[in-house]
Amino acid sequence: MLELNTQSSSPSRRLSMGMARYLSEVEEAQRLRYKVFSEEMGARLPSAEEGLDRDLYDRHCEHLLVRDGDNHKVVGTYRILSPSRAHALGSYYSETEFDLDRLSNLRSQMVEVGRSCVHPAYRDGATITQLWGGLADYMVRNKYQYLIGCASIGMGDGGHYAASVFQRIYQRHAAPSEYRVFPHCPLPLAALNQSLEVNIPPLLKGYLRLGAYIGGEPAWDPDFNTADVFILLPLSRMNPRYAKHFIR
Repeated sequence: MLELNTQSSSPSRRLSMGMARYLSEVEEAQRLRYKVFSEEMGARLPSAEEGLDRDLYDRHCEHLLVRDGDNHKVVGTYRILSPSRAHALGSYYSETEFDLDRLSNLRSQMVEVGRSCVHPAYRDGATITQLWGGLADYMVRNKYQYLIGCASIGMGDGGHYAASVFQRIYQRHAAPSEYRVFPHCPLPLAALNQSLEVNIPPLLKGYLRLGAYIGGEPAWDPDFNTADVFILLPLSRMNPRYAKHFIR
């Protein structure tokens, strides 16, 4: 959904990036998430009647926002769960989909990102530069070493596209065995066509270009009807060619 590209298709836009400070700002992010995940992608959300995408993790997370400087609307967002807040909560969101036991020794340095989305009219290089610049600043400022999260692949065709994407990327980008994770509800790869000609979704492609590992086989998320791939990005592996655009 998000393109790793430092060139903006709308150079006249004035975008700003910052963390939400008030509940009203968090709700702006949740409303954008609802627009993208429910209205655009057809996800089943428990807070749908309110026009918001929210869950119990939201109040424990920090919310990165990108705004259009001309109309002040939130046009992009990520949510960030720090190690200390994940510990207080009892888990990362990713643990609802994957067994992360092999990452136990990384937990004190492991930041989770998720619920990434961008307004359809702003899916260009300028917006992703703002979002990923904000994430990089957060990681460096707090001296965290690992970024984790789930990259979602749509399953509108029943999962064949997702299985083919996974088949194309896994061998080259598989995590070492000591960092392997295991899905609670695995995508049934053996029952799916894994040989389709596919394009890798832009957000997933971006993570891989930065140096991310794929943690293991995808999980199936029935509420969002997506195949979720676990991403582990050690900052020490970040590709300098791309990192220079985000780490200042």
